[in-house]
Amino acid sequence: MISLDEAVQRLVDGAATRVIAERDIVSTFDALNRVLADDVRSNLDVPPADNSEMDGYALRAADTGAEGTVLPVSQRIPAGFVGQPLLPGTAARIFTGAQIPAGADAVVMQELCEAVPTSDGGLGSVRLRGPATAGSAIRRRGEDVQRGAVVLRAGTRLTAQAMGLAASVGAGQLMVRRQPRVALFSTGDELAMPGDALKPGAIYNSNRFTLRGLLQAAGCTVVDLGIVVDRLDATREALRQAASQADLVLTCGGVSVGEEDHLKPALQAEGRLDMWQVAIKPGKPLAFGAVRRPAGGESLFVGLPGNPVSAAVTFLVAVAPLLRALAGDLSPPPRPVTMTAAFDWPRPDRRREFLRARVDAQGQLEIFPNQSSGVLTSLVWADGLIDNPPNQAIARGDLVRFLPLPMLLP
Repeated sequence: MISLDEAVQRLVDGAATRVIAERDIVSTFDALNRVLADDVRSNLDVPPADNSEMDGYALRAADTGAEGTVLPVSQRIPAGFVGQPLLPGTAARIFTGAQIPAGADAVVMQELCEAVPTSDGGLGSVRLRGPATAGSAIRRRGEDVQRGAVVLRAGTRLTAQAMGLAASVGAGQLMVRRQPRVALFSTGDELAMPGDALKPGAIYNSNRFTLRGLLQAAGCTVVDLGIVVDRLDATREALRQAASQADLVLTCGGVSVGEEDHLKPALQAEGRLDMWQVAIKPGKPLAFGAVRRPAGGESLFVGLPGNPVSAAVTFLVAVAPLLRALAGDLSPPPRPVTMTAAFDWPRPDRRREFLRARVDAQGQLEIFPNQSSGVLTSLVWADGLIDNPPNQAIARGDLVRFLPLPMLLP
């Protein structure tokens, strides 16, 4: 068996020479989970001018003194309006985000002031509870972003907050890489679709739904080719069809050496294939290779194990890094969080284990009682995976490495 780290490195190396070069221009509104193809550079200072951090009064700190200082209010400045230069010895009523008027060097929050109205409905005066400090409650021009600065680098996968940052510097459109296209199909005459009546010996094809969802969450365009019957000619045709449409062909099941497992000979006929035994649990069989395209070139191929948890976990720990590389995503790989175990695991496996776990009410980790590779309820129940080294027993109170599920997806 090879280690997971070695398997992932081979997958990533295989994708590194096929990084998607095609680009799309998308609205910043629609850029979530896309990978930037170009740097985003700011053409302005953010904020573009000194502005108020809060509702209050803009004034000169030198005009304030002992508690009870009263200053006439000379103007009112809402956000989005530019006030007049501040007259000496006066204050300006100002609101959060409004530009600081020339001559003012401080803002006093309204909770530290008392408005003194006039009988004629004018702006009145303001009484201060104490002296102001120059620079207080003012956001300085360019304190967040300076003109010319690169705010997002090419290779960044765009989160909601990254979209907001791009918008803050005026980027209404972004140059991104085309999303990876992944062709997905399952093999097996025993597979049925939800909603259909189950024949004797049949099972519903849950892996198709799990993997399709994981691919979509990973920012891929899914070409779903459904269920392929257990015949060599049908499997070869499915591979040809998949390769003609996709950067990666992903299958589930059928990678063993049984008489009804046709993927191996089909791939050997239509491309190339390596069969690996990866030292992880759940999961162990993993196929990696390529399928020739009818028009030339080839698509990468990954074959996952058929058990539901094995397929999902192997996708998260092995296929997701490949997809990052294929998409040109330069974000750092997920790093485990150290947490405390609230359970005992006295009989570890010789393989590296990924235990389904969640955070309990005390902020510690509990594991699902049944860690079988066929128990899909364990993944729905779990917050993440404990990455447990080979032959490592765990006792209650030990520190373990925890990978939250959202962290594992690109």
